[in-house]
Amino acid sequence: MRVFAPIAFATGLAAASLISLQAKAETFITIGTGGQTGVYYVVGQSICKLVNRGQADHSIKCTAPSTGGSVANINAIKEGSMDMGVAQSDWQAYAYTGAPEFESGKFEDLRAVFSVHGEPFTVVARADSGIETFDDLKGKRVNIGNPGSGQRGTMEVIMNALGWSKDDFSLASELKSAEQSAALGDNKVDAIVFTVGHPNGSIQEATTTTEAKLIPVEGAEIDGLVDANSYYAKATIPGGMYKGSDADTNTFGVKATFVSSASVDEETIYQVVKAVFDNFDRFKGLHPAFANLSEEDMIADGLTAPLHPGAERYYKERGWL
Repeated sequence: MRVFAPIAFATGLAAASLISLQAKAETFITIGTGGQTGVYYVVGQSICKLVNRGQADHSIKCTAPSTGGSVANINAIKEGSMDMGVAQSDWQAYAYTGAPEFESGKFEDLRAVFSVHGEPFTVVARADSGIETFDDLKGKRVNIGNPGSGQRGTMEVIMNALGWSKDDFSLASELKSAEQSAALGDNKVDAIVFTVGHPNGSIQEATTTTEAKLIPVEGAEIDGLVDANSYYAKATIPGGMYKGSDADTNTFGVKATFVSSASVDEETIYQVVKAVFDNFDRFKGLHPAFANLSEEDMIADGLTAPLHPGAERYYKERGWL
């Protein structure tokens, strides 16, 4: 977060009074998102849009560049190169508790702000690949996601539960989310994975440019992950949402959450939260994945790190806490 101090300047004539004009301090904040075809990017852009509408009142200017995703965002916040970011609820938990999955070490200053949409773990396979179940991915060409992305992290959690390694695939590619649909259509991979809100443009691209279908992610190991971790829940992707998948697809998923650091000042977070919830209907209209959001769920679900004081202040003012 960069704060530009007020600049005082004066002009005057011998017979005139000295006039001093002082500009308001400007605060520049950066929000980490994800690939440009994913919902994380829309989350960051939508929050910035609402924050920037109120610049005259709070002098905060917001940008939300595309990033590598959940883990990259949390690491950037930890390092101080970003102020806030979007991250899967499981990676919020891993980072705050210092779980082995989060290799950068315990991030005790991680703070929750609110949660957003649900994110089912989604597998899309070419129709000619012979893949019908998750177990069928073994021996296939699979894009497991780029390092630092939430989908890569969740894929590795599933692989560990199954006792798999990258060697179990004939190819384990590490393309970013924005690149994988084209790779599926070009027959460079047999399947792609995505932890994402629905409907998703990248998956729509994948299922309309080639014969493809969604693959269920279920079984005893998945049941075990859901039972053992409060940040996971069973999920269903409705049939008919994507070409080639007329029936519901069973899987599991997480919540997208918005996080920051204790080092980001209370007033800044307060104004960001205020921009979202004072314009809640406008926010919900910015993407179909936001349509069923509720304030009650957003301030409770998937939040495993302590609430940031700025967020807590706003929620108490609204009578929500």
